[in-house]
Amino acid sequence: MNLNDVHRGIQKHKKRRRIGRGPGSGYGKTASRGHKGQKARHGWSQPAVFEGGKMALVRRVPKRGFFNKFAPSVATVNVSALNEAFESGEEVTLASLEAKKLLKGRFDLLKILGDGDLTKSLKVTAHRFSGSALEKIQQAGGEAITLPGKKPVVKNKQGKKR
Repeated sequence: MNLNDVHRGIQKHKKRRRIGRGPGSGYGKTASRGHKGQKARHGWSQPAVFEGGKMALVRRVPKRGFFNKFAPSVATVNVSALNEAFESGEEVTLASLEAKKLLKGRFDLLKILGDGDLTKSLKVTAHRFSGSALEKIQQAGGEAITLPGKKPVVKNKQGKKR
């Protein structure tokens, strides 16, 4: 065996098998689909959840709730995280929260939640505040500034936008 024999016969890009191109190709006539039947037909494909004709698992399991793809995604930060990350008198903005790695990924709105204690006076700017967070910020001598954000579309009984 020679060193140049190692790669002989190995192809980087394997040629596609051309089926249904006559008897000379070896893959003519039924084109490797067998004889007749549902699977031999043109355009046939099996659904991803197909289980041989019985009721599929995804159809047997009960469904609960729904997912609203039009709802804005809301990022949340607790006041305890603000207490740890910021010094007294600092301004808390979207940019400063991202710089301190308290906000990650994409979101439409920022909501400050009231979990934990806040002992520092901070000027917090966000789209939404929970009632307890607003109370804790004001008790600590801080200020809560609400940013304009996406407001939910309110519809009347006839389904028309108000």
